[in-house]
Amino acid sequence: MTLTSTESGFVYVFAAMASPCEIHVDTHERDEALRLGQVAEQEAHRIEAKFSRYRTDSVLSTINASGGRPSAVDEETAGLLDYADQCWRLSDGLFDLTSGVLRRAWKFDGSDLVPPQAQIDELLPYIGWSRVEWTRPMLTLPVGMELDLGGIGKEYAVDLVVAKVVAESRVPVLVNFGGDLRVSGPHADGARWRVAIESVADERDRDGVLEIADGALATSGDARRFLLRDGVRYSHILDPRTGWPVCDPPRSITVAAPTCLEAGILATMAMLHGREAEAFLERQGVAAWVAR
Repeated sequence: MTLTSTESGFVYVFAAMASPCEIHVDTHERDEALRLGQVAEQEAHRIEAKFSRYRTDSVLSTINASGGRPSAVDEETAGLLDYADQCWRLSDGLFDLTSGVLRRAWKFDGSDLVPPQAQIDELLPYIGWSRVEWTRPMLTLPVGMELDLGGIGKEYAVDLVVAKVVAESRVPVLVNFGGDLRVSGPHADGARWRVAIESVADERDRDGVLEIADGALATSGDARRFLLRDGVRYSHILDPRTGWPVCDPPRSITVAAPTCLEAGILATMAMLHGREAEAFLERQGVAAWVAR
């Protein structure tokens, strides 16, 4: 953890969810900035501990190890499952919590190691939210299948951290977890927060800087996670129906929405639409920046 003074206040930095996390606090009171940063970090680590697939004691790992037996989940977990179910339905199956098993075949490390079709075919029978029995609060996950909340977990954490900090103080904050962010409101003097984003294809905003007074921004793209083979770039955004990267997605999509969870799912769904990403975003009527 570090706490650094800036022109507008302090930045509290820590690591969680395999991402750099920043809390920009609009105050020159060091003790207050430190207190709010610690509140944010504690909440982020709570969410990570509960829903990480890497921890054997997490709620998610318990579900994944259930061996086909019904599992009763708590209210918070049920809320996330309800949201994921809604996203699956709205996306016609493109967003699927069970598709995380494809990481066994795909390693998006910038290499040229595209997996053979046979390896992907072995995993496809273990993908499909329609095969999961979910009637709140009971969940039955078929043997061999897994849930992965990576598609919504970080954005969910951003929203909860903002809510937690707002409950503690009226000091304006910007919470940024690995490029997905939300602000609690404008600066104390009414000014907007200035946010740099990657690969913004917008002639009105050549330097990639946006100004935001309220709400959230989330970005999906292949800047760091991809494969490159024979001149073909394979995005890490996978179609759960085929097990292969979606066809011709943008390099980057940034979406603005009232919450980080909304912005994140819209950016992900747009990427899942591949070459039709722009048309999807236009139908949603959201502010978005797309780079190809």
